[in-house]
Amino acid sequence: MKVELLHIVDCPNTAIAEANARAALDAAELAEVPIELVTIHTETEAANTRFGGSPTILVDGVDLFPTQPVRSLACRVYATERGYAGAPTPSQIEEALHETYR
Repeated sequence: MKVELLHIVDCPNTAIAEANARAALDAAELAEVPIELVTIHTETEAANTRFGGSPTILVDGVDLFPTQPVRSLACRVYATERGYAGAPTPSQIEEALHETYR
């Protein structure tokens, strides 16, 4: 399993998205799976990847929270049980993993 966290430089939500993804992987008994941080530097890179805004969590190249790809260096917003946030919660990530890998 390959987990990538795509983000833009100085994204304020990268650290929380990484921590939440790590917590979800650990809870799903996937503690050995590393999270690769991938910095998107240019709009060309954004257009040539599955970048859905910063941060985007890909598992084996699939966005866990499908959205239209963006072609700009933009932030991403996630709907959570507490309202909109800059990263999905650990439980949302864990649920998306289970849905994707049943």
